[in-house]
Amino acid sequence: MKALRNYIDKIKPNFEEGGKYQAFRSVFDGFETFLFVPNTTSKTGTHIHDAIDSKRIMSLVVIALIPALLFGMYNVGYQHYLAAGVEGSFIEKFVYGFLAVLPKIVVSYVVGLGIEFVVAQWKKEEIQEGFLVSGMLIPMIVPVDCPLWMLAVATAFSVIFAKEVFGGTGMNIFNPALITRAFLFFAYPTKMSGDAVWVSGDSICGLGKTVDGLTAATPLGIAKVAECPDFSLDMVTGFIPGSIGETSVIAIAIGAVILLWSGVASWKTMLSVFVGGAFMGWVFNTIGPDTAIAHMPWYQHLCLGGFCFGAVFMATDPVTSSRTENGKFVYGFLIGAMAIIIRVLNPGYPEGMMLAILLMNIFAPLIDYVVVQGNISRRAKRAMSNK
Repeated sequence: MKALRNYIDKIKPNFEEGGKYQAFRSVFDGFETFLFVPNTTSKTGTHIHDAIDSKRIMSLVVIALIPALLFGMYNVGYQHYLAAGVEGSFIEKFVYGFLAVLPKIVVSYVVGLGIEFVVAQWKKEEIQEGFLVSGMLIPMIVPVDCPLWMLAVATAFSVIFAKEVFGGTGMNIFNPALITRAFLFFAYPTKMSGDAVWVSGDSICGLGKTVDGLTAATPLGIAKVAECPDFSLDMVTGFIPGSIGETSVIAIAIGAVILLWSGVASWKTMLSVFVGGAFMGWVFNTIGPDTAIAHMPWYQHLCLGGFCFGAVFMATDPVTSSRTENGKFVYGFLIGAMAIIIRVLNPGYPEGMMLAILLMNIFAPLIDYVVVQGNISRRAKRAMSNK
């Protein structure tokens, strides 16, 4: 690492003001601060001095996503071989899934980071690191058969209109990854729902078998149009059709432990989402409409679809969620409750987590405002009573 540090110090003057490559200063700064903790300190004002920065926080979130990503890759291969009716080893299934998912990761990062690099150069600012996480989240929340060109268009839309127009990382109102999914769902609904998008039917590099007209419904899709499927261990382990990174409760739980242990995510928000979902699931079980999905047990609601993934990785986004401690409880509870309400009462949309989080992104500032004003009022009354 010392040799790399020395090399970076050697070429750094070329990228500073007056250097040969000064036009690419923000690009160089982005790579340098990604590899090494900045050695500059604040000169004025009140600041917290710490060894961690936004890039380190984002890197921890990416690490927490790896278990769900790796399992998602294997499950893509597993579902393909299962649907095609052919045998395959663990390695063959994983490699198939890896080759199916990798292009989506590449497209997500190339398009998203490319736009952020261009904006940083244009504004003469440092490259913002928020897309380190969004670039990994986006491929994990889409179906495996989502066309790459659609993913590229949706990612570009998200980065430009959900981030940069608001000022970039830390200023956005909505979660960019969810905006990508929402854009895809409403612009290309046939590629984001139904029974034909969740399992890959193509042979990749000689692996698997091409299957025409392959369909495989998710458990939520079955409950929406037919009957509530029996609860099984596969719903927890993740061996079911679904978005790439959202099926395995166990893999997501490992990520949750990493986020909570590192202090990156708030346990208050995370726990409240599950409490809100469980409560609303129980309400529909008790007094809900006479439909299969309304009669689905509350614990089954929590395991299926994008509920766990959204609770752990989306609802806890520090930029778009509530920031007051009491507000986190309210924010998370309403997300969980709203997700189940949308899931049960919306006849055309079997999933509810995406819309629930985006809706609460709008109300997060209001929740924080009410909490802060409540604290101010209580302190004012206490001060008056002490006079």
